[in-house]
Amino acid sequence: MSNRVEQKGRRALVIGGSMAGLLAARVLSDFYDNVILIERDVLPKNSEHRRGVAQGRHAHGLLASGAAVLEDLFPGIGGDLTSGGAMRADVLNDAHWFFEGGCLKQSPSGTIGILASRPLLESVVRKRVRETDGVQILDNCSVNGLFSDGGSVKGVRIDGGILEADLVVDAAGRGSRVAQWLGLLGFAVPREDKIEIRLAYTTRLFRLRAGRTADVPLLIVPPTPEGKRGGVMAAQEGGLWIATLFGHFGQLAPADLEGFIEYAKSLEAPYIYDLLRDAEPVGEAAFTRFPASARRRYENLKRFPEGLLVFGDAICSFNPVYGQGMSVAALQAMELREVLAGGSANLARRFFKKAAKLIDVPWNIAAGGDLRMPETTGPRTIFVRLINWYMSKLHKAAHHDSELSVAFIRVAQLLAKPESLLRPRMLWRVLSSRLKTRPATTAAVAREITVS
Repeated sequence: MSNRVEQKGRRALVIGGSMAGLLAARVLSDFYDNVILIERDVLPKNSEHRRGVAQGRHAHGLLASGAAVLEDLFPGIGGDLTSGGAMRADVLNDAHWFFEGGCLKQSPSGTIGILASRPLLESVVRKRVRETDGVQILDNCSVNGLFSDGGSVKGVRIDGGILEADLVVDAAGRGSRVAQWLGLLGFAVPREDKIEIRLAYTTRLFRLRAGRTADVPLLIVPPTPEGKRGGVMAAQEGGLWIATLFGHFGQLAPADLEGFIEYAKSLEAPYIYDLLRDAEPVGEAAFTRFPASARRRYENLKRFPEGLLVFGDAICSFNPVYGQGMSVAALQAMELREVLAGGSANLARRFFKKAAKLIDVPWNIAAGGDLRMPETTGPRTIFVRLINWYMSKLHKAAHHDSELSVAFIRVAQLLAKPESLLRPRMLWRVLSSRLKTRPATTAAVAREITVS
């Protein structure tokens, strides 16, 4: 069924040409005659790294939910990606997920993700957007401010003058300046929630030695509250493997090859080290810091100018360890399509309300996991402590229970709501598994929740 409308707007502008901006532009093309995507970088025609994507050289994950949205917006794009060297993988059956001393039980889950480098993903999507009727990409162009008329935004200010539009969508990412521009226009600046995680991560590319194979194409070893070190390793196009090692609160993975491999050896599970120790390095290391997850509460503003929306990481940027960013942007694109189909009245209020409800789930997943570390700043309610205690028990039970491992992966891939893990059947499987291994008194459980 087509999402095109009979009466289309004249022009929409999108600030930012990364994944969020590309997805927003694709959706807007169904509702506006002309969509102009403005990007300050010179955009490469092929799958090359670019300066404006600070995390582009590190491991990326397109969750199963995000892959499904891409296929909806760009039919057949999965084939384009695999033709470029990307790999489809069952996110549970084709991976080692290490939690609580063991791996989640592998099982066919139907949750199909895409393993590919960020440049490949972005280049394939960008090509599809360029081919979309009515969309124009204006690169090597900086947006310097909003052009307004009273309480409405009518366009943007660029180096060459003013570019007018019926709607401006800011998808400039974590560095978005729209909050400051709102203040200059006399509007309140949104409150910002932060969870300081002091994450640093280092990435290197490798090629496996001749005759060396891996039993799965995806390895995930999350950090523990005690060790604070983790890593992910995934197959990439061109026969390469990408290894990203990360740490919180001063646990830095060295850039030199020997130190990098030794850091991998210190992780809670040996899977990444076992592949790296005799692999051939390709190129140099990349290093990035990520001080805090940040969420701007646009949905709570009482006044907001007409003709403006904020999208993607410009609303909320997550701890990248969870791999949620691109997929949340994709899910926001679907919400944007639904809101635009409902007309232009109260557009910003309706979109921010839907986006906030959508963001609540991945934000709470990431925040809950990060707050397991005592150094992380953020509210530790009894509910957060209880959920973290329960998730620890669920992960242990999922070492041998495929139903629990599938249920967890569906939540992690943003295909199911977290409350699905609290259904009576799930509770029984978790708690009965616990009773089989070690009887626990109410007092013992209370002590565990208190210290977790």
